[in-house]
This record gives sequence, C-alpha cells and structure tokens, in this order.
Amino acid sequence: MRIASAIFLIALLAGCKNANQNNEAVRQGVLDYLQKAGLNVGGMDITVAGTKFNGNQADATVNMGVKGSGTTAMSMTYHLELKDSKWVVVGKQGSDQHGAVAPGAAAGGENPHAGGAAPAAPQGGARMPAPEDLPPAGKKQ
Repeated sequence: MRIASAIFLIALLAGCKNANQNNEAVRQGVLDYLQKAGLNVGGMDITVAGTKFNGNQADATVNMGVKGSGTTAMSMTYHLELKDSKWVVVGKQGSDQHGAVAPGAAAGGENPHAGGAAPAAPQGGARMPAPEDLPPAGKKQ
C-alpha cells in the first residue's frame, strides 16, 4: 500500500509540473502582458510558433498579425517565468518583419520603416574628424 501511495504521489507531482508546460498557458501569459501594455489583443491573431521550456522558465516565439489577415506582421521572442502557476513575461528579444505592410504603404511598395540593410560603412577605415581638427565656424551675417 505504501509503494502504491508513493507512486501515485510521484505521478501526481510530475503531472502538476508539466500541466503548465504547454503553448496555450504560455500564450495566455503573453496575452496578459500585451493587454497590460495597452495593445488591442482582440484585434490581433497571436500564435505561439514554438516554446522551449527549462523548468520554471520558457522562451516562446510568438507570431502576431492583424486579426483575419492571415499574415504575420511581427515575430517576437518572449522570456517567461512560472509564477503562482501562471506564465509571466519577464523579458523579450528582438523582432523582425515578415511581410507586413505599414499603414499607408502600398501593398506592393517597399516599406521604408521595415528595417532593411544598414548603410554601407565607409571604405578604408575613414572616420569623422575630431572637433578640434575642424576649421572654426564663422557667424552668419
């Protein structure tokens, strides 16, 4: 009888530990975080693309887009911790655009605010001159 009770207790504890390790519980934690940030989550499609669990911590890749559009406007990775049996966002990593069209931009046009390549660095190690190396600026009359 003692062995059966011990096995039942171990199984119960293992089940409780893994009960919150699912994408829906993580998604709810992200939704709570976005709502507190003032976003209209009711107008968004928010899906968890993948989650890596590590004990009471998790890293979740979340895709977001305009509800009903079928496109992902942004992908974000959130770091969550399990607090009081709920997943809570404690940090986030960078974001990148995936086919999003900025408000006011033409559907086929290039969005100048969507990132893109950084300007090319000057060749030959050119640097800005030190302020003391510049000629004095005269007053305009």
